Amino acid sequence: MNTSAPLDAKSAEERVLGWQTKLHRWAVEDEEKRFGDLFNLLCDPATLLVAWERVKRNRGSKTAGVDGQTRWRIEQQGVEKVLGELRQSLRDRTYVPLPVREHQIPKRGSGEVRSLGIPALRDRIVQMAAKLVLEPIMEADFQPCSYGFRPGRRAQDAIEQVRFFINPHRSCEWVIEGDVQDCFGSIHHGLLMAELRRRVTDKRLLALVRQFLGAGIMTQQGSLTATPSGTPQGAILSPLLANVASRCSTATSRRPGKHTRSSNACADEPRATPAIGSSATRTIVCRER
Repeated sequence: MNTSAPLDAKSAEERVLGWQTKLHRWAVEDEEKRFGDLFNLLCDPATLLVAWERVKRNRGSKTAGVDGQTRWRIEQQGVEKVLGELRQSLRDRTYVPLPVREHQIPKRGSGEVRSLGIPALRDRIVQMAAKLVLEPIMEADFQPCSYGFRPGRRAQDAIEQVRFFINPHRSCEWVIEGDVQDCFGSIHHGLLMAELRRRVTDKRLLALVRQFLGAGIMTQQGSLTATPSGTPQGAILSPLLANVASRCSTATSRRPGKHTRSSNACADEPRATPAIGSSATRTIVCRER
């Protein structure tokens, strides 16, 4: 594969989309296929440039991590220089992600607070690059009735799916909405990595994901907290990892004739016990009469 530096963001997008399409097609065609040599794709200049373009468009790019770096600072230093340094550190194994910065926001209507983890901007670029590589592969294994944190899907699509099944001409008569408690914070790292290894054999990419999981959290009081489980809510890679982790405890059969429909988690069990929380923090299950 040609890994020469792209001339501009548009050509980089086209190149990345090209190999993403191939990865996804291969994953769909062979459910047992495992992918190696993905780390070189992550380190490709085109991938890092696309990652930067997506990170900088996010309004969070103005928010600094523990290192105090913002989009403005990266641009002042020179984007090409920063991306080149990132690429070199990834390739020579000297890259180490910084702890995420803890930020607490109030939960709407509950009086409680929710902790977000804000990675350093450079770590966000690398996480986005990892997402660009992993998502086309893992998407092939997610169920079509899953809508949480997936490209081209949104909550409104899940609502329309529920609306379809409660139509008088359908057989569903009631709906259950469930919220998975501490979904991101409860993810078991060992099970998550085992699920990734079902599809990914590249040890360098797996080790990079492991580094992100174990980077720790810098609390608002200035102390470093270890992260033996979970993936920080607010990190770019976390939603994809949450969906991957959900496969550890959810049936993934694609047999026809399912009796239970879920908006965020596909429930393949018989009608007696719907699956809850298999794809996102919130699940809506339609139950047949």
